[in-house]
Amino acid sequence: MTRRMAQAIVHPDGRLVLRGQVFRAALGRGGVRTDKREGDGATPSGSLPLRRVLYRADRISPQRCRVPLEPIAPDDGWCDDPAHHDYNRQIHLPHEGRHEVLWRPDALYDIVGVLGWNDAPVEPGRGSAIFLHIARPDCAPTQGCISLAPHDLRTVLAAGLSELLVLGG
Repeated sequence: MTRRMAQAIVHPDGRLVLRGQVFRAALGRGGVRTDKREGDGATPSGSLPLRRVLYRADRISPQRCRVPLEPIAPDDGWCDDPAHHDYNRQIHLPHEGRHEVLWRPDALYDIVGVLGWNDAPVEPGRGSAIFLHIARPDCAPTQGCISLAPHDLRTVLAAGLSELLVLGG
C-alpha cells in the first residue's frame, strides 16, 4: 500500500497541523525567520521538504515513513562550520570542522528527519542541521530545528510526511 505524500503546516506559535491533526511542536529559540543565519537559533520559514530519516537502530526499530530511512552510527555527525567545505552535510567523525554529533546520549536524535534547508545549493552561513527530531520532555525551544514528542513524530512520519511548510518570519 502506498502512502500519499503529506504536507504539514507549522505555525509560529508551535502548532504543527497534518491532515486535520494538531501536534505541539518546539521551534527555534530565535523564533521563525525568513533570513535564517547560522547560530541565530531561528527556525527557517518556508517550504522544507523531508529528505530522509535517520535513526538509532540500537534504541528503536526502523520508522515507517515515505522517504529513505538510514541508521546512524557512533561516528556520524553534521558539519555546522560555515568555513568548511562539508558545511551543512552529514560527516564521519572525527572531523576537523565544527560539527554536531548525531549519536547523542539523550534521545533527541533517536529519530531525525533531515529537512531540505540550505542544501540545494549550500550557502555558507545560511543555516545548517535543520532537523525534525524528538522534543525535550518539557518541549523547550530548539537551536532552529522543529521537534515533536516521540509518539507524535512517529505518527506524522507514518502518515507519509513529505514536507513542512513553516509559516511566519
